[in-house]
Amino acid sequence: MSPKTAEAARKGLPNTLYGVSLRHDGEVIGMGRIIGDGGCFYTVVDIAVAPPWQGQGLGKRIMNALDAWLRTHAEPSAYVTLVADGEARHLYSKYGFVETAPASVNMEYIVMPPAG
Repeated sequence: MSPKTAEAARKGLPNTLYGVSLRHDGEVIGMGRIIGDGGCFYTVVDIAVAPPWQGQGLGKRIMNALDAWLRTHAEPSAYVTLVADGEARHLYSKYGFVETAPASVNMEYIVMPPAG
């Protein structure tokens, strides 16, 4: 996950449609969220597992919860997207996500403050 400012997190997190946090001894060790318009479009974001906890199936546990929520709450015509980093695409393909390139590609930019 890329770093976010505290202000961005303060504004963005309340707009989560559905979120999952995994905790160990009160500390968050994994998370995932769904954002979107609640009807036509949903995006799975912020899938993260703390490095010491990776490789133990926690990403799959997070995705199971997010996928179950989508299949219960999203309309059958809903378009669900995510950006898969590296080898994570193998996990996401188990939930029906497919690569769409070259028909469509992920495009992005990060808003940066003006120089100076």
